[in-house]
Amino acid sequence: MEYKDYYKVMGVSKEASAAEIKKSYRKLALKYHPDKNPGNKQAEERFKEVSEANEVLSDPEKRKKYDNLGADWRNYETSGTGQQGSDFSQWARQWGGSPRQSGFSGEDQFGNTGFSDFFEQLFGNSFSQPASSGFRSSPRKGQDFEATLEISLKDAYHGNDTMINVNGEKIKFNIPQGIADDQVLRVKGKGARGAKGGESGNLLLKIKILADPRYERKEDDLYMDIEIPLYTAVLGGTIEVDSMKGNYSITIPPETQNGKALRMKGLGMPVYKQKNKYGDLYLRINVEIPQHLTKEEQTLFKRLAGLRPGH
Repeated sequence: MEYKDYYKVMGVSKEASAAEIKKSYRKLALKYHPDKNPGNKQAEERFKEVSEANEVLSDPEKRKKYDNLGADWRNYETSGTGQQGSDFSQWARQWGGSPRQSGFSGEDQFGNTGFSDFFEQLFGNSFSQPASSGFRSSPRKGQDFEATLEISLKDAYHGNDTMINVNGEKIKFNIPQGIADDQVLRVKGKGARGAKGGESGNLLLKIKILADPRYERKEDDLYMDIEIPLYTAVLGGTIEVDSMKGNYSITIPPETQNGKALRMKGLGMPVYKQKNKYGDLYLRINVEIPQHLTKEEQTLFKRLAGLRPGH
């Protein structure tokens, strides 16, 4: 009987943490899930291998038992008590396992049956005793799936219904207004199928908001750089601002300094799940210095400078 290297199957080292094993399992389960690979026997077998490996490595007791066996497996093959490919019932029993029992068929958390002979030889006794039968007979919730979705700041502002494809299934869900960067949305029941009638897992969508060329977001407030002519900054005037809510005319006070921030109340981001509540929009003023002055303009500026000595 061939020894199964569950660490190799999962693509992790023997020193991998529980979190690393869980992360690898989710990635592989999503890749080889039967729903995503209909009719693909190779993917189905790979999925079963991954599920079996996770069944062992995600359980501290089973992992310890497996590691103990693995440390002496080569000794067993070369000790003369067994040869490669031979039955190791007695050896497995030394570690608390049991011979494969007729009629037994392992079933993983996705409802797939047929764990390997290696698994059943090593852990079969665990599932034949009534004390632990609840592990297999009780309903089990399916694993959660994780994914990342990139959206624009405009989508985060307005919110919208969007469609994604998971394992060949098109899933429609709503992006709420005011959602934050790195916030996680839960789409109920769109993860892996449960076993024994257990509910399906969830799809966990991590939202990544793409950088916007015009706005900078700080929590619920928005910041925007605008350029105004020198004359408007000195004398005051009116300019048009294109905000997320639409176009607005704003008044620039006389003698507005370069770098000053003008606050436009209620024109920032929607506050998440608080209806009709918004942050503010701050306009950072950049004063444009006129270029290519005519001789007449230069003369006028010199006259102005002469009226304010020391400036």
